[in-house]
Amino acid sequence: MGILFQTWPWYVSGFLIGMVMLSLIYFGKTFGMSSNLRSLCAMAGMGKKVGFFDFDWKTQRWNLLVVLGAMLGGFVAVHFMSDLSNVDINPKTIVQLTEMGIDAPNGKLLPDALFGNEIFESPKMIAILLIGGILIGFGTRYASGCTSGHAIYGLSSLQLPSLKAVIGFFIGGLIMAHFILPLIF
Repeated sequence: MGILFQTWPWYVSGFLIGMVMLSLIYFGKTFGMSSNLRSLCAMAGMGKKVGFFDFDWKTQRWNLLVVLGAMLGGFVAVHFMSDLSNVDINPKTIVQLTEMGIDAPNGKLLPDALFGNEIFESPKMIAILLIGGILIGFGTRYASGCTSGHAIYGLSSLQLPSLKAVIGFFIGGLIMAHFILPLIF
């Protein structure tokens, strides 16, 4: 059981993700988290109002179980299997975050200044959340998928549009982390 409570090397996790992707490809299934929102909207009957949601969502039931499993697995991992003593952040990153007024995580995975409950008391943070959510939704639809769909499934099935999307994700992340985040905070 001890192996479950420690950080896994990249080659173990990568191998397991690769095996899941190969099995999905073998069975003719596609993977992506954002497509589940479309399935949920179709289940709710939005297909009667918007043509994009008018499809047979029952063919995607298995993918809804993936989302449920991801949420349940995340809950179990954080509350029952996590050892936050091994969270190690580069000291330079901590200094940069402190200069922006963001507290160091101090053994947590996420800083409270960005992910704590007090962000809902600040109009600035609520605006950031709303704008960020809209941009993520637009980008996901514009790129025809989310980061997990493109980076995990799309690249493993050798799709050129997914490679272009993943390169764009990294460039956007670098721009956000180095230029936009310091302006916001």
